[in-house]
Amino acid sequence: MIKAISVGLQHRNQTREQVLESLEELEGLIDAIGGKSVGYLVKRKDFPDASTLVGGSYLNLIKELVEGTGSNAVVFDEFLTPSQVRNIEAILGVDVLDRANVVFEIFMRRAKTQQAKLQIELAKLTYELPRLYGLGARLSRQSGKMGTRGPGEQLVEIKRRAIQKRIHKIREEIEQIKKHHKEQRKNRFKTNNLKVALVGYTNAGKSSLMKALTKKDVFISNMLFATLDTKVGTGFVDGEKIFITDTVGFIDRLPPELVESFKTTLEEVVLADLLLFVVDISDKRWLHKINTVEKILQDIGAHEKPILYVFNKIDKIVNNKEQIALFEKSFFFEKPYILVSSERDWNIDALLERMKSYYKSHINLTYTYA
Repeated sequence: MIKAISVGLQHRNQTREQVLESLEELEGLIDAIGGKSVGYLVKRKDFPDASTLVGGSYLNLIKELVEGTGSNAVVFDEFLTPSQVRNIEAILGVDVLDRANVVFEIFMRRAKTQQAKLQIELAKLTYELPRLYGLGARLSRQSGKMGTRGPGEQLVEIKRRAIQKRIHKIREEIEQIKKHHKEQRKNRFKTNNLKVALVGYTNAGKSSLMKALTKKDVFISNMLFATLDTKVGTGFVDGEKIFITDTVGFIDRLPPELVESFKTTLEEVVLADLLLFVVDISDKRWLHKINTVEKILQDIGAHEKPILYVFNKIDKIVNNKEQIALFEKSFFFEKPYILVSSERDWNIDALLERMKSYYKSHINLTYTYA
């Protein structure tokens, strides 16, 4: 079991509160892989140290905390280079992880389908490949040879070629899966049925909303990245079938390699007629998380889709359904939205009514799919 010290870096454009909120999320990520964060440190540093990120003297402080708590790992809320990991581990004497390592580990453990497993492996290998360079030269210098291609560099070159070969193979396999999914979508797109995709930050309640709308038995848990695999269910508006897709949740500073590798899965978002943007209204950082997801939607080309913001978990703010209207009088949000509780089934009927208006505007359109 990982017993870790969490370390955050406060940059010049950040407040301490922002760093602490990010560290709180990091602790949730560590918990998601069966670990535990037993303490944290925040280092204010405008210019991160190239070799150790936080500087040698601060690492001595971290080492004292590691020894005092009996921790066996230190997790940095940053993306570290391989040389930084090696240098920090040499001083601390324990395993050193960064934010990307923890996220990749969660994804690898939670993936169920072959497609998700391939996408995560592709992302991890793509992340690792550029980080091989420099390691070979370092190993060769340790061997004492100068001016020639050392054994360390030769080993890294062999590993680099193996990774490139595996990446090529995975991409071919994903392309085959993509073609299969395209055929499945063709069958769904033969009619003018409304296609809705659920998007949002991880743990915002997308799966519970999916269950409320479709009555589909889906896995629901109060944890980060509880589900990774895309699920398609059906709901009904005025007796007409609508297709509802639940997609992988997003997170702040998600490794870009993961976003890139999951673009095949996220095609369901790009091809949807309507996005239900699920937001945890009880989360004090909900506005920041909206901004995070909106940036990712822009990256995948889905930001111009019609969006209805679904503020979920309103039952954590008010005591009963009747109080929602009172709360709404003081709630200001300029974009189309609705307040619901998928767990208590509050306002789900009203949400369906809102979807009905989209369906009526959609029904006269003719869809083609290439």
